[in-house]
Amino acid sequence: MKDIFLLAYRDIKERKARTSLTLLGIAVGIAAVIALMSVGYGFEQSVTGQLVEMADLIVVFPGKASFGSDHVELGSLDERDLKDVGRIGGVKEAAAGASSMEKVEYRGEKTVVSVMGIDPRDIGVIFGDMVKTEEGRDLRDNDHKTCLIGQGIANDYFDEEIRVNDRITIGGSKFRVVGVMEKQGGFNSDLDSTIFVTRRDAKGVLGNDDIAVIWARTRNIDEAEEIAAEIEERLDENHKLDDFTTAMTMGSAIAQLKTIFTLLQAVLVAIASISLIVASIGIMNTMLMSVMERTHEVGIMKAIGAKNGNVLSLFLLESGMVSMVGGVCGCVLGVIGANVISFVIGAALGEGIPAIVRPEVLLGGVVVAVFVGVLSGLYPARKASRMSPVEAVRYE
Repeated sequence: MKDIFLLAYRDIKERKARTSLTLLGIAVGIAAVIALMSVGYGFEQSVTGQLVEMADLIVVFPGKASFGSDHVELGSLDERDLKDVGRIGGVKEAAAGASSMEKVEYRGEKTVVSVMGIDPRDIGVIFGDMVKTEEGRDLRDNDHKTCLIGQGIANDYFDEEIRVNDRITIGGSKFRVVGVMEKQGGFNSDLDSTIFVTRRDAKGVLGNDDIAVIWARTRNIDEAEEIAAEIEERLDENHKLDDFTTAMTMGSAIAQLKTIFTLLQAVLVAIASISLIVASIGIMNTMLMSVMERTHEVGIMKAIGAKNGNVLSLFLLESGMVSMVGGVCGCVLGVIGANVISFVIGAALGEGIPAIVRPEVLLGGVVVAVFVGVLSGLYPARKASRMSPVEAVRYE
């Protein structure tokens, strides 16, 4: 085995340019797979990480929808529904919000944004410490014609920035900005484009007192699914309709998100694997050329007693060594590429997305590289091992 290894090393060393190009093909393929998977894991964590912090939250709304799909609205909720949700065993707190897309005007510019009417004390119930005010103050129960706006509303929707104490027009009524929230991004990115007002003010702006959504905090996260089912049953009874209500737990949202990310990563890996297929063809071509060039050498080896298995092992070891080095280089390039992609995306979106490089992915990259290399070198190696010693020695 030692002699076979030394022979393989000598042959690789003698063909540096060809070996380097073959190695580069494997490295690029492995790097592409690792970089895309690492960025995918980072993106998944940045999104689902916020949901995990809200794992005890149940979102209740009228209509049917699953996470990421279109919402089919069947009506609206009311105060009776809010009280019934709060009375269900296992519910710690319940809060309600009215929501609508309204026309907003600031210094002559108009746009349509989401306006959320909510009791100020309930903002903490729903979002906890995740939503904080960067400038100014929070809404208060006794506020009238005041609003709290997201970063997007403050900086992106109008030519001029909106600051604390500026006045904007919402649905035809003047409101004073008392605070600007911190940038949220990720799962809470919608909040950056939302204006919060008190429910009392929302009634005047929206023209009704309908409840668009109810949030419920559970005492025990493990009971969230059972509580959600009970909420749906109770509110369906209130409105005398089957499937009137959807109560979505953050756990189910996380599960659906992970399924989506798994499918997305599978597609990305499949696309990146095209380069591996090209690299495998390159390895096969390189090994076939090597077999042709060393036909005379193979004949001599067989003439002095080398068996078919020895020749097969020599060429397979050679392709495996090239692939393993290519796999290791690909892992290094993949880690660098993942961090570069993460930095570029973060700079473009204004939000950091970590590149999560998992050890099992790196190990898998090397294993796949070696497997692809050995598999690609199998045909040339078999061809070399089956040569006739006499014909091989005569070959010029």
